[in-house]
Amino acid sequence: MAGIGEALFKSGLVTKEHLRLALERQVVFGGRVGTNLVELGILKEDDFLKFLSGFHKVPMADPATLMNIDAEVLASINAKTAEKYKVLPFKKDKNRLHVAMLDPKNFQAIQELSFITGFDIVPYVTAELRLLYCMERAYGLKRDLRFISILDRPDETAAKKPEEKEEMMAEHLAKVKEQFASVTDREEVAGLLLAESRRVAKRAALFIIKGHEIAGWSGKGIDVHGFKTDAAPESIFGDVIARKAYYRGPLLQVGANSEFIELIGNAPADCILIPVFIRDRITCMLYADNVRDVLDSNINYISKLTNIASLAFEIIIVRKKIQES
Repeated sequence: MAGIGEALFKSGLVTKEHLRLALERQVVFGGRVGTNLVELGILKEDDFLKFLSGFHKVPMADPATLMNIDAEVLASINAKTAEKYKVLPFKKDKNRLHVAMLDPKNFQAIQELSFITGFDIVPYVTAELRLLYCMERAYGLKRDLRFISILDRPDETAAKKPEEKEEMMAEHLAKVKEQFASVTDREEVAGLLLAESRRVAKRAALFIIKGHEIAGWSGKGIDVHGFKTDAAPESIFGDVIARKAYYRGPLLQVGANSEFIELIGNAPADCILIPVFIRDRITCMLYADNVRDVLDSNINYISKLTNIASLAFEIIIVRKKIQES
């Protein structure tokens, strides 16, 4: 996919700074540039797919369709061939086989697939994360841990929650806001943030930055007291600090994460680390995971909590200044 970064920049979907961040992350974590842009939250999958469709001048494969493929269609291409060519058949139409591909302009692969299957191949483009995720669902082809990421959410393509449940969550969040507004010290903020995070995660912990070190503050399901580690750029903490943005994905087993992995006892396939700001400065970071399971699909609730916590910290600071004036 040569030139994809430049094309994204010219399209106005990303900035040069976005590309720089994605390329730096690609060096550490691997994956394609587009994969890293989606994982960073810079691009939404739908927007990226529309871009890829225009870039390659082929239709895009509908993500929902790739999640529910008829067994007879899947049998058109066996698992070994699908893995070799990084393709996923999803529809048969007379003598044509519609196939999702990473590289829909790879004409040699298309010709070879046509020879193998006996069908005329109709190529569609899809994103790396989506294809590998759906290939695992369809064929049981295990992905590299690095690609177990933001798509791994329960009932991802299921219908949205009933309005009643959404209203209940909104009502609960309103009550939580009132609780945050009435806190009197930072420990209360931390306790409330961790307690609420446990609604959607089995483990949650707060970490503070001390110079070039990361220190444990408080945790639920994780004992972080006394924990210290270096904020190396390659670590999950260093990544979040450098980008001033959250990380969602696997806790990669790299040297810079080794002390943290030892602390929590495993390297989760899915976790999140969100910076909590006071103005433009990161005051602490909230980590959450579900041990060996993927995080709850309502993980955006934690993001809302961190934004509220940021305001609560500022309220405490203002109150202290008033009292000292």
